[in-house]
Amino acid sequence: MTRPELLPGTPEFLIRLPKGGEARGYLLSEFGGNGTHKFLLLEGSSVAAEAWPGLGDHARRNRANLRADGGLVDAPADPGVPGSEPRWSVARDIECNSSSAAAALVYGYDASGPESWRTAEGHPLADYLSTGWRAPRKAWLVRGSNVSGHNLVRQLWLTEGVVSLAGAHLPPLEESDPTKSALRRFVEEGYEGAASYNQKRGLVDELHAFLTQMRIGDTVATIGDGCLHIGRITGDAVQTASPGGLSNLRRTVVWTPGSHAYEDLPEEIQQKLSVQHDVVDLTGVLDALDGLTGETASTTLTATGDTGEHVTPAPRELSLPQVTEELVTDLLVHDRAWLEEVRELLVDERQLVFYGPPGTGKTYLAMKLAEHFGGGPEQVKIVQFHPSYAYEDFFEGFRPVEDAETREVAFRLTAGPLRELADLASREGNRHIPHFLIIDEINRANLAKVFGELYFLLEYRTRSVRLTYSGDDFALPPNLFVIGTMNTADRSIALVDAAMRRRFAFVELSPRVEPTAGLLARWLKREDRDEEPARLLDALNARIDDADFAIGPSYLMKPGVYRDGGLERTWRTKILPLLEEHHFGEGLDVAARYGLDSLRERQR
Repeated sequence: MTRPELLPGTPEFLIRLPKGGEARGYLLSEFGGNGTHKFLLLEGSSVAAEAWPGLGDHARRNRANLRADGGLVDAPADPGVPGSEPRWSVARDIECNSSSAAAALVYGYDASGPESWRTAEGHPLADYLSTGWRAPRKAWLVRGSNVSGHNLVRQLWLTEGVVSLAGAHLPPLEESDPTKSALRRFVEEGYEGAASYNQKRGLVDELHAFLTQMRIGDTVATIGDGCLHIGRITGDAVQTASPGGLSNLRRTVVWTPGSHAYEDLPEEIQQKLSVQHDVVDLTGVLDALDGLTGETASTTLTATGDTGEHVTPAPRELSLPQVTEELVTDLLVHDRAWLEEVRELLVDERQLVFYGPPGTGKTYLAMKLAEHFGGGPEQVKIVQFHPSYAYEDFFEGFRPVEDAETREVAFRLTAGPLRELADLASREGNRHIPHFLIIDEINRANLAKVFGELYFLLEYRTRSVRLTYSGDDFALPPNLFVIGTMNTADRSIALVDAAMRRRFAFVELSPRVEPTAGLLARWLKREDRDEEPARLLDALNARIDDADFAIGPSYLMKPGVYRDGGLERTWRTKILPLLEEHHFGEGLDVAARYGLDSLRERQR
């Protein structure tokens, strides 16, 4: 029996099973019923004998039929792997409807064929397939102001209406949309000895974007002489001779008259432009680019009969809601100007820390302000730092995760709370909505260890950095705000490193300053209670020499305090133990100095 025609230019692909054994196969020229290339699973391949609950009905029937007609037979146990799970062996070449169907047959559960099948070098099968669906219109940044020392933006692109890439060592390209695998082969051969492994990998990605991903009608942008130039791609990629090979891959472009100073660009565009690649996908800020050029492609049809008139939606800008009387009343803030100042600090800095002794309402205030300025609890995430907290917990890292289908445990890249909130805030439709991350007890962790390269982004919101684990180019979205809380009884603010002090605004919450001063008295008045607890608390704090160990009013703002014996019980079990710790080893009679009887005696 003759073997079906293999897809030209594609290698053998492998799947290595978790418990040992491997499957091998090839892409076929013929297309299956779902419009993708068929896949040939080779005789001798290993197949997992157990089918998991997530396996589709069609794949389950296919495995059963192959088992019944002898296409899948029992594989001998591997003597080198004691207790290895039973496997089947492929008794003849099996033609599958797609690479995903073949992967499901091998694994016993549904899997993506383009990602599961790999070459011996580890390249995914997806690299050998033509580009599938993509957005109707995308946007791209192509850099050309410094190509081997030449400013092609000024010298060539704007004057001749083109955009280009260098490709001096590439052979003549016969395909109009070459696959990434073909480009990788050309780059490996043409740039051998002329570029490092990492440079060649980046060049493959940039060539694939320029030659295959870009389309006529896409928006293209470039930076030249400190200004952003925007245009529309009007031609397919062509390969041509050029001096020094600096611009021998070209596309024609109609450039929009005029330019935009870099420092005047919206922050979200500046972030994307900071990504250090020669070709960058800017589709995420396409609407912002359209706003600069007056483009009306993203329009909505109005209810104007059959006239077909369109209107461009009014741009929604990021802003924090104003401080309201309701908020002032709810928080019992004596001076409205204090809340206004906090709002201005958030607008200007985007990060602040409430610091002060315990019981001053730092976390409560942070949550209330975040929900008010963010529009509700849906836009607020809270985390609490502790000594073992790390970058991998806070942002992203590899963590053990159990597969719901196979029950196998593997280390997978997992997003932490900051990455999750940043991704939510940067989604289309969310970028004008403030999102808040509250970090409780921010001074309990090793901040340099937790933040890593994010320290840079806290100060430079218009820039991006390459992430440690995922390798993504990441920027903190402008609508992400951070509020930290810091207990000064644990660690004085003077011990916070300079990098932290520079990146956050610090706002004190202390019984000796507004708005905490007098808060308990205002609360007691609103609750129609006797004001003695407020007088006792003021007398207590007057006796405490260290402001970092003053006692906040929240200890006495709980219902249990005002039941029979509640004030004495709270004083004995909550307040005095804190002061005993403060004076540990000094031989001071804490009860005699700070006890209720002593304070009441002084007030008579």
